[in-house]
Amino acid sequence: MPKTKRGRVLWSLPTRGRGTCPICTSTRIKLLYPKVKSDGTGVKVCKRCSKAPQIKVDAI
Repeated sequence: MPKTKRGRVLWSLPTRGRGTCPICTSTRIKLLYPKVKSDGTGVKVCKRCSKAPQIKVDAI
């Protein structure tokens, strides 16, 4: 049986959770992973950049 609810939560997000990653500047990519900068503000990044070092996160 197929799973009908898989990925359904993305439909409620603006632009289906897609955008431009602030770290690697990839366009039309899913931004689902939260990263916290040193000053406490949060940003959403792509899957590849979710493991980026803190130095790159602070540079944006």
